[in-house]
Amino acid sequence: MQSQGFAAALLDRDGTLVEDVPYNGDPDLVRPVPGAREALDRLRAAGLRLGVVSNQSGIARGWLTHEQVRRVNARVEELLGPFDTWQYCPHGPDDGCGCRKPAAGMVRAAAQALGVPVERCVMVGDIGADVTAGLAAGAAAVLVPTPVTLPEEVAAAPVVVADLAAAADWILAESPSRPRVLVARCDSAGDVLLTGPAIRAVAAGASHTTLMCGPRGHDAARLLPGVDDLIEWRVPWIDPQPRPVDGAEVDALVKDIETRQFDRAVIFTSFHQSPLPLALLLRLAGVPHVSAISEDYPGSLLDVRHRGVPEDISEVERALSLAAAAGFGLPAGDDGRLRLRHPLPAVTGLPDDYVVVHPGASVPARACPPQRCREFVCALAEAGQRVVVTGAGSERELTRYVAGDTALDLGGRTSMAELAAVLEGARCAVVANTGPAHLAAAVGTPVVSLFAPTVPFEKWRPYGVPVRRLGDPDAPCRDTRAAVCPVPGHPCLSTVATDDLVAAVAALSADQARNGGEA
Repeated sequence: MQSQGFAAALLDRDGTLVEDVPYNGDPDLVRPVPGAREALDRLRAAGLRLGVVSNQSGIARGWLTHEQVRRVNARVEELLGPFDTWQYCPHGPDDGCGCRKPAAGMVRAAAQALGVPVERCVMVGDIGADVTAGLAAGAAAVLVPTPVTLPEEVAAAPVVVADLAAAADWILAESPSRPRVLVARCDSAGDVLLTGPAIRAVAAGASHTTLMCGPRGHDAARLLPGVDDLIEWRVPWIDPQPRPVDGAEVDALVKDIETRQFDRAVIFTSFHQSPLPLALLLRLAGVPHVSAISEDYPGSLLDVRHRGVPEDISEVERALSLAAAAGFGLPAGDDGRLRLRHPLPAVTGLPDDYVVVHPGASVPARACPPQRCREFVCALAEAGQRVVVTGAGSERELTRYVAGDTALDLGGRTSMAELAAVLEGARCAVVANTGPAHLAAAVGTPVVSLFAPTVPFEKWRPYGVPVRRLGDPDAPCRDTRAAVCPVPGHPCLSTVATDDLVAAVAALSADQARNGGEA
């Protein structure tokens, strides 16, 4: 946890976070002040808890209802990201309550709700009552004046700054430590690669970033920028071939995580996976702040429960949305595409100009039938393309058959980093929905995607590069998530026409040549 400085920032709502609309009960009138989201995301990324402390006397006056206030608050959160606690006073100025600012009640209640000592809180507001409430509670206070702020309020404030960005600067200067963060993506290589941009976003706001991954994602994880070290664990509720749960192994994992003293954790999952079992282990390890996407009720397992993610977006964008909800944004100049560490190792013996065909896949249902892949290689060669066939060590027999005497067979001869180098030098890659498709995208190589519709294309398409999809998107296996093809003859991919594949390769290769080798 943070060793010094502030642990929480408490902010006034109207005039500080959003434009002041008197007694506003209409969510459509909510307008954030300039720079509010960016300032708040910086505070979140630094590990601070955030709360809103707001006087709402319109309720006592009969001009607002509690439901209207809650709806406006929900709109504020929708525009500015999640807050860890909301406190509002419904009383009027003459009610004599202990919560209405400048009284200290709401500030103390917010600190208690956050589990943070009030002396490690800072109150940020636009009028003297905000400052007085913070100081009366024992917190620090920062004034961000607006045209309605009185000169005597400015003169009396201990800290006065121009805007929320400057307030964040001051708070972070007083809280210089950045969090140690554990990020988790515990399934396949392709899924780890798709999470790469979100991991870079976390790393940009962290002092140290550790990635927890499974054995199938380990080699890909080692290639990701922003990852300082790895924890490998075969997660029994995610791995397709899990071992029986071993209590001693789980205890050792919890102890390892506890020893590393993480300040925060972000659990990345696919739409069909639950983060809650891992969140429970992280709580047992003492991780104080955990973020994840969860439609299931998490109880006390999550601090940031990100919900309502659109169904039709890429896994990349899904992960980035969670990173943002947790307070981590991509740094300036990062376009959010997939990326690998460079330099990649040199691979000798390659043709000067070539296309990669990768016939294997992580599960059989996604792989194109070997006979069709062999026919594709022959047709590409007849069309004048030089072809390199790639595959894992377990796929040597497959790549030997597909390459025949027509193509260069690299099956089982490359590490993942070397495979990335081979893909980087290719005009395009012909590959199913499997890790090397995302590896190609990570090095900027266009992809002819032989995509079985067992999972949605929009979620797992190669991201950020030109793609031509081939295969029947409406085959009977659609959205089954089947590991083994449930339809005789594998019609979604066995029906891909050779001429269509050759044309797709030619089109992407021509585009690559026109762009000077850049996707």
